Amino acid sequence: MSRHLSNAIGKLKNKIIALAGLVETRVHLAVKSLEELNEKTAQEIIDSDMEIDQVEVEIEEECLKILALHQPVAIDLRIIISALKINIDLERIGDLAVNIAERTLFLCNKPPIKLLFDFAEIRQKSLSMLKDSLDSLMRLDADLAKKVRNSDDEVDQINRQMYIYVGTEGKKTPDQIDSLLSYLSVSRHLERVADYATNIAEDVIYLVEGTIVRHRPTFPEDQIKHHLNPASDKKI
Repeated sequence: MSRHLSNAIGKLKNKIIALAGLVETRVHLAVKSLEELNEKTAQEIIDSDMEIDQVEVEIEEECLKILALHQPVAIDLRIIISALKINIDLERIGDLAVNIAERTLFLCNKPPIKLLFDFAEIRQKSLSMLKDSLDSLMRLDADLAKKVRNSDDEVDQINRQMYIYVGTEGKKTPDQIDSLLSYLSVSRHLERVADYATNIAEDVIYLVEGTIVRHRPTFPEDQIKHHLNPASDKKI
């Protein structure tokens, strides 16, 4: 790798890490604004969305410049490809933080309701997946990235339970249906955060190992072998 290419990739990595930290902070603040029904914080998140959009554009331009000027190959090319994809996912997570903040503003103007569903569980799991995916990116830790992939089904299941809960409670308390649907939207947004965290984790695995794991089963390797060839487990 030439010195110029090395410097360009180093600069690109720093920008990606900075964007990741910014996005993670916004998601945490959005969830906190919802829990506290803090209208001021929610509005600040919405107003600052352009900052993330601008950084996303700068990173994309940086990637295209490196491709045009240096024509990277092998691991260097994987870095640029991964950066482009992760950059898009981070910007979309930032958009989800804005969506959560918008739901907060709506709920601030509604009578408070007692939410019997354990909303904290999907919040905790989604934010944990986001943190782990970004940590795996900063440390280039493929094992941690694989752990993130294996957690995605849990969040999907919790989100499905939220749909059932809102349907049941909506029939009991039709006057609260708008608020319940807003919480359902937040649940869906958090589930999407987990999906994008999984995307980032898959890109980290590709970056580190050169293997595309998207659309592959997430259960352990020995189970994958059995899934592909059940007869191999039969005793002779």
